[in-house]
Amino acid sequence: MLRFLVRRSLGAIVILLLISAFTFFLFFAAPRDPALLACGRNCGPDALAIIHKNMGLDQPVPVQYWHFMAGIFTGRDFAQGPCPAPCFGYSFATGDAVWNTIVDRFPITLSLTIGAAAVFLFVGLATGMLAAWKQGTLLDKLFSSASLVLSSMQIYFIGPIVLTLLVYNTNLLGQPKYVPITEDPVGWFMGLLIPWCVLSIIFTAQYTRMARSAMIEQLQEEHVRTARAKGMSAATVFFRYAWRGSLIPIVTIFGIDLGTLFGGAMITEVTFALPGLGTLSIESVLRTDLPTVMGVMLFAATFIILFNIIVDAAYALIDPRVRLA
Repeated sequence: MLRFLVRRSLGAIVILLLISAFTFFLFFAAPRDPALLACGRNCGPDALAIIHKNMGLDQPVPVQYWHFMAGIFTGRDFAQGPCPAPCFGYSFATGDAVWNTIVDRFPITLSLTIGAAAVFLFVGLATGMLAAWKQGTLLDKLFSSASLVLSSMQIYFIGPIVLTLLVYNTNLLGQPKYVPITEDPVGWFMGLLIPWCVLSIIFTAQYTRMARSAMIEQLQEEHVRTARAKGMSAATVFFRYAWRGSLIPIVTIFGIDLGTLFGGAMITEVTFALPGLGTLSIESVLRTDLPTVMGVMLFAATFIILFNIIVDAAYALIDPRVRLA
C-alpha cells in the first residue's frame, strides 16, 4: 500500500507540473495584454510599463513561471504587499489575493459536487440494482429506456426548462442560490436542490445502466451460485454476495467521473448563476486574468487527483482480492 501511494503521489506531481506549464504558457499565446486591459483606453507607454512591472509581466515567461510555482510554496512579494504561501498571486482584474478568492468560492462548488454525487449514486445504484433484480420485467425495461433518454440530456438545456417549470411558472421551489450550511442548513439544501437534480440527471442514467450490468454479471459468478446452492435466501445472496462485487467497477468509474462531475458543476454554476469556481474560471478567462486561471486550474486538478488516489486505495477495502502492489 505504501509503495502504491508513493508511486501515485509522484505521478500526481508530474501531472500537476504539466498542467501548470501548459496553462501558463498557453496564456501568453493569447493576443490580449492583461496590463493593457488594466490600464484602460487612455493608457500611455509609461503607465503601461509601470503596470507590466507591478504584474510581473516585464520578465521572460520562463522566469515568471518559476516565480509563480515557487510562490505557491514560499510566498512572494508584490506591489500590493506580501503574499504568504500558498500564494497564487493577485488577480489582474480585481487586485484580490487569488487564494482567498478560491477559498471563498470553493464551498459552493464543493456543495454542488457532493450533493449531486449523493443524488446520482443513491438513485442510480438503487434503480440499476432494482432493474437487475427484476431483469426482463416491465420495470427493467422502463428503467433501461429512461436511462437512455436521460443520458442524452445536457445541463444547459434541461436547466432552464426545470427553472421555468418549477420556479417561474409554478413557484413550487425558490430561485437557486447558495447559503452557507453553517448559517442555514435548510436554506442550503433548498437553494441547491434544483442544481443538484439537474447536474445528477446524466450521471444517474449512466450509473443505472452500469449498476444493472455489474449486478447481472455478479449474479452469474461461481460464489453467488454456490450461495444459492446452499439454500440462502435470494435477498441474502443479492445483497451480501453479489452487491459487494458489483461495486468495484462502479467505484472505478466514479473516480474517473469526478473530473467530469467537476466540469459539470462549473457549467451548472453558470446556468444557475452560482458564484463558485466554475463562474470564477470563466470570468477570469474572459478577463485574461492569469493568476486566477492558474489558481483555479491547479486547485481543481489537485482535488481531483487526490480523490482518485483515495478511490484507488479504497479498492482493497471493497474487495480484498484486489492487489495494489
